[in-house]
Amino acid sequence: MKLLLLNTPTGLKPCYDQDFDEKKRLKLGETYEAEIRLVRNIKLHNKAFALLYTAWAYLPGKVQDGFRSVEGFREYITVAAGFYHVYFNPRLKEFVEIPESWSFRSMDNAKFSEFYDRIKDVIWPLICNYVSEEEFNSNLREF
Repeated sequence: MKLLLLNTPTGLKPCYDQDFDEKKRLKLGETYEAEIRLVRNIKLHNKAFALLYTAWAYLPGKVQDGFRSVEGFREYITVAAGFYHVYFNPRLKEFVEIPESWSFRSMDNAKFSEFYDRIKDVIWPLICNYVSEEEFNSNLREF
């Protein structure tokens, strides 16, 4: 069972109805073990995807075709930002760069914040010929 809990002066409280329903299943007086982790900032996570999709929309079709899909673009900017693992591919007989996942489990808040800043640095040179910085930042502020 996983619950999202908010730490308050009176104790840990379930964040959502589903979390509250799960907590109600716990028997009073019983001892339970819990692992406490800080949940990553969902707003920054959503903003990173907004950055990805906004940048993708500014790329001309010819450039988009080079990435094949928005997923290919995501993988490219992740590797270009330095967030990847290197593996040897025996079929290709070479080392390949596999982009890190953007999932909540793969990065904590600090690492994801650094990741966001670095992908912005990778994306801007790719789109700067197609949009002004002011317009691009204005579109990002909407998210």
